[in-house]
Amino acid sequence: MVGCAKSNSASCAGQESSEKISSKNIGIRPVRRKIPEMASVLLRENQVKKIEAIIKPYKLDEVKDALAEVGIESMTVSEVKGFGRQKGQTELYRGGDYKVDFLPKVRVEIVLPDNCVKGAIHAIMISARTGKIGDGKVFVSNVEEVVRIRTDEKGELAV
Repeated sequence: MVGCAKSNSASCAGQESSEKISSKNIGIRPVRRKIPEMASVLLRENQVKKIEAIIKPYKLDEVKDALAEVGIESMTVSEVKGFGRQKGQTELYRGGDYKVDFLPKVRVEIVLPDNCVKGAIHAIMISARTGKIGDGKVFVSNVEEVVRIRTDEKGELAV
């Protein structure tokens, strides 16, 4: 992913301390534990997140530009309808009042490495905010597995 720094996958459990520990100094025998190889693979694979942002349609270009500034250029966009606290709106059509329960919104979906999530959320929040009711929501969830169909790449490599 362009613009997102790759996370340092070095684990603290495998690093040696610069201070020499002597069993005579502390009266116990030091135990060195290593993360099993399979556990470290599982930790790496869970570092992919999915962001779903529901925003006002006219804010899409601003959100897209803000995400591009932080290095996120791939996303899926869908036109959706819904309502929250504003409970829809009433419109006048041919002399009659009609209640429109579902308002048009845009859903932006982004799958990205865990270390890029905070920057992406910040970019969405700043660019989509109007300060009025109905600005939208941002949801973040874990992604179990990602596979690129063309190359069979998995995990962060597939994003």
